[in-house]
Amino acid sequence: MVALTDILPKAKSSVNTNYDHSNDPWFKSRYSLSEDGDTEAPKAKPVPPYLKRAGFKPSKPEDFGDGGAFPEIHYAQYPLGMGRSTNQKPGAKTLPLTVDERGNLRYDAIVRQNENAKKIVYSQHSDLVPIFAKDLEEEEDMEVDEKQKEIDETTQETKAALEKIVNVRLSAAQPKNVPTQSSDSKFIKYKPSQQSAAFNSGAKERIIRMVEMPVDPLEPPKFKHKRVPKASGSPPVPVMHSPPRPVTVKDQQDWKIPPCISNWKNPKGYTIPLDKRLAADGRGLQDVQINDNFAKLSEALYVAEQKAREAVAMRSRFRRR
Repeated sequence: MVALTDILPKAKSSVNTNYDHSNDPWFKSRYSLSEDGDTEAPKAKPVPPYLKRAGFKPSKPEDFGDGGAFPEIHYAQYPLGMGRSTNQKPGAKTLPLTVDERGNLRYDAIVRQNENAKKIVYSQHSDLVPIFAKDLEEEEDMEVDEKQKEIDETTQETKAALEKIVNVRLSAAQPKNVPTQSSDSKFIKYKPSQQSAAFNSGAKERIIRMVEMPVDPLEPPKFKHKRVPKASGSPPVPVMHSPPRPVTVKDQQDWKIPPCISNWKNPKGYTIPLDKRLAADGRGLQDVQINDNFAKLSEALYVAEQKAREAVAMRSRFRRR
């Protein structure tokens, strides 16, 4: 009987399918230490027992005893070097101490990095003080000469800025500032490559006059303006809000907005009371003003009625006599 191994073709590769842990970099040091008899393995330090590790800070590989980290120790641990950054230099994320113009430490240096380096970041309590209050405090501390000097400097800076803007506008509007065309011409002498009587009118040399092409000042630009989105500026001054308060019943009633009721449309056929319709009409919000002439008219009619009654009564008396 023929065996199955005789029928099947021979294997092309004799690589072992099992994973070779000896080539793994994590196990390589352990296999090399166990195989080499001359080298000694690092001695593991005795770890304090549980609940007695108050001052114990494992930082070296021998502190872990070929095991993992200690979760009860709140300290940055790197057992067997796992998770430790080898490229970063020690102290690269540490910022140097800086001071402001008054010599105080600037604790907001951490928020003035990267994209916020060129922005104004408000991170102190003094930033919430209004500008006019700051100016009053500074004016009280300054002397008269310093005040006048600062006023003169501010005046000169403002004057220079305004003159710059005005000069740019005036120079753009003046026609004499149109760029003049250079009238200089250049003469170039050359010998053509085809030397025969059939080309270049039989001339052996030619002279060319080079002149700059005049530019029309009213010609539209040949390039396209691209609108670049404006970069985000400095954030505004933070506004300090009072702590939230519980909403009272009166606040809820004040914020209650009545539904809109129309006097013409009622598509869903709701039965709306008349007082709600009158409230929606806004008649209760109007102040009714009656003209004084109505009172005068009613009084005149009353007086005329009394006089007519007296006249009728007097006529009846005369007839009886």
